[in-house]
Amino acid sequence: MKKYLTPLFVLALAACSHAGGGSAPTVAAIGSPAPPFDEATAAGGMLSMASLAGKPVYLNFFASWCPPCNEEAPSVNAVAQEFKSRGLAVVGVDVLEDRQKAQQFITEHHLSYPAVIDSGALRDAYEINGMPVHVFIDRTGIVRKIVVGELTKAKMEADVRAIL
Repeated sequence: MKKYLTPLFVLALAACSHAGGGSAPTVAAIGSPAPPFDEATAAGGMLSMASLAGKPVYLNFFASWCPPCNEEAPSVNAVAQEFKSRGLAVVGVDVLEDRQKAQQFITEHHLSYPAVIDSGALRDAYEINGMPVHVFIDRTGIVRKIVVGELTKAKMEADVRAIL
């Protein structure tokens, strides 16, 4: 007896497939291009990965409720200021919080760099399952290092120097 695919099954199969012209979300990998993004900032504007083209980029994933994120925020800010003149773009990525919480974090820590409000797209693209997370992207847009967990200022500086 031959088995035939029902139209409903074919439709369900097509909906789960990316072969129909859609594409799978880009997942970050060391040695690969950084996934694109276009996110709202805590200040009210928009920021995209494309707007950072040609710059070394340090993405710092954080949340206001994360004790290590709060502890290292002054060091991230110091690194941002130290390497700004060499073209470094530091971007905070507030994961799954609202604009108010992100702005409160920025104000509390006197951050000099922008933060985007991530609804989960960047979290998924970088497969974030704990925080803080540090992503170092070189001037050509290639992810060079991803570090999960708190970093010392000296380690941040060394990782930034490697992408300058």
